[in-house]
Amino acid sequence: MFFKYNLDQIGAAADFLDKNINNSIICFNGPMGVGKTTLISALCKKWQIKDVVSSPTFSIVNQYESECKGSFFHFDFYRLNSIEEALDIGVEEYLDAGNICLIEWGERIEGLLPEYFNTIEITIVENDFRSLKIV
Repeated sequence: MFFKYNLDQIGAAADFLDKNINNSIICFNGPMGVGKTTLISALCKKWQIKDVVSSPTFSIVNQYESECKGSFFHFDFYRLNSIEEALDIGVEEYLDAGNICLIEWGERIEGLLPEYFNTIEITIVENDFRSLKIV
């Protein structure tokens, strides 16, 4: 399933994801600067998050509260040097808790992910347009 958008259409991309993702564990993969955090921020806006949404690059995980989605977590595993670091922060407990987990650089913890999860592959296609592919 594909969706093409530019930054002016980021809200439509968030709508597309909201309607088409079917798991609580969602990995956002793509090269540095492709807009993973920007897309997650748009999704959080759709889910009525009042907090400022930012990349948890240094904290590794941020928690958000939504009236329509409850408590959920936003991870950024870019700085992870080993899978043991993910285990040290208790990632398995987060993944098993049943809350939504939005994960940037999810391929870095692939061996810890549950059997069923969604992957959102983001690529730059042309002239500031991005393509989303739900796997």
